[in-house]
Amino acid sequence: MPAYIKKLKRIKPSNPRLTNDDLLPAKQTWNWYNIFAFWMSDVHSVGGYIFAGTLFALGLTSWQIFITLILGISIVMVMANLLAKPSQLAGVPYPVIARMSFGVYGANIPALLRGIIAIVWYGIQTYLASIALTIILLKFFPSLISWNETAFLGLSYLGWISFFIMWSMQTLLFLMKMEAIKVFLDYSGPAVYIVMFLLMIWIVYHAGWENISFSLSTEQLNFWQTIGAMLVGMSLIVNYFAGPTLNFGDFSRFCRSMKDVKVGNFWGLPVNFTAFALTAIITITGTPVIFGQMIMDPLGIVAKIDNIGIVLLLSFTFVTATVGTNIVANFVSAANDISNLYPGRISWRFGGMIAAVLSVVILPWNLYNSPQVIHHTIDLLAGTLGPMYGIILVDYYRLRKRVIQVDDLFDDTPEGVYWYQNGYNRAAIKALVPASALSIAIVLLSDMNVDNAFFKIIDHLAPFSLVISMVVGGLLYYRFAKGNIKI
Repeated sequence: MPAYIKKLKRIKPSNPRLTNDDLLPAKQTWNWYNIFAFWMSDVHSVGGYIFAGTLFALGLTSWQIFITLILGISIVMVMANLLAKPSQLAGVPYPVIARMSFGVYGANIPALLRGIIAIVWYGIQTYLASIALTIILLKFFPSLISWNETAFLGLSYLGWISFFIMWSMQTLLFLMKMEAIKVFLDYSGPAVYIVMFLLMIWIVYHAGWENISFSLSTEQLNFWQTIGAMLVGMSLIVNYFAGPTLNFGDFSRFCRSMKDVKVGNFWGLPVNFTAFALTAIITITGTPVIFGQMIMDPLGIVAKIDNIGIVLLLSFTFVTATVGTNIVANFVSAANDISNLYPGRISWRFGGMIAAVLSVVILPWNLYNSPQVIHHTIDLLAGTLGPMYGIILVDYYRLRKRVIQVDDLFDDTPEGVYWYQNGYNRAAIKALVPASALSIAIVLLSDMNVDNAFFKIIDHLAPFSLVISMVVGGLLYYRFAKGNIKI
């Protein structure tokens, strides 16, 4: 049986429920460097910097951390390659590929769930970028301090100005469509890397190499504790990249070949992420000698530097980095997911504008400043990501034997391969609900801090909830859908 069947004769661009120009098969011109730059933009952010630092606080030695980094990010690379293939072959984004397993209308369920997560994080990342901009404004215009002391809806007046400047810049970039975004990503990732490397050199020069460490923990672990910490570290890496990896097809659809995708993923994930993590930890462990305290947040380093030129360069760098991350991890996904709701009326641009407006309405600074709120909001939503991994992968690789009928992705008649009752594949929904409930239950129970054997087991399982729900969702889907799939 062929690995791929492509027919375009029956696609009806006039079908408003399934089709617009942005969702149809794309022109495939991207090479491996474009994917490499994509991952650089996703990794090189304030959030990525802080996350990298947390990996070095697990109590592991330097060589154990290095192994954990390599294994964890290699798992992400494998998952990205698997999820990239159907979109690269068909040239269509994640919500359209989801029509294969969830049905032509049922695909709105996984699209919306991913889209909501993207919108929340889009707002938070925009807020983080605005903090860097506020630092710049206060350095050059100290008189604005009074504007930073009066708040409206939880954010200072100066904060509102900085937020809307960043919001507008990102929106303008997005409205220039994907080709402009590709050019931005091609240059922003390397530029951020150069400045981050220069910051690391500056820290090492002033702190001295003898004060640099590759661990943020003094805890001594036994053999089993070491294995457990390494597994937790690997799982944290997989969880951190779960969102952009799930909808990686939104970008792989533009690639010339799967070879380009795989080469780009190799350089962008194992090589790039490990190098960036090492840069982050060297910078972090040098801060106590220079500033008298360990600073995990790079914006905290910026705030303590008196040199205006360095502050301006670093702040601009973190703004650029956050914008790049926001575009690749959140904006494009949300735009495609919202557009998929009713393609005839909601274009990719319009979907992006809806996402941008919603990112303001949720007042993301209140979420970010309330760790408990953001923890429960994001973790509960993220509990749905694992099952979607399992369902989509089992459907494409196991049940459909890697065969895609591209035209039927846009066909809502009973003759279409991906048409189920009322357009919804109930097998996928029946697998998604209990698998998501399991993941969410693990997260909620782990927060209860009850001291007994059952809850201790739950606590150990919590970091692996995404992987557990992926396996459970895939197995349930295979059980419910086997024998009922048309190829």
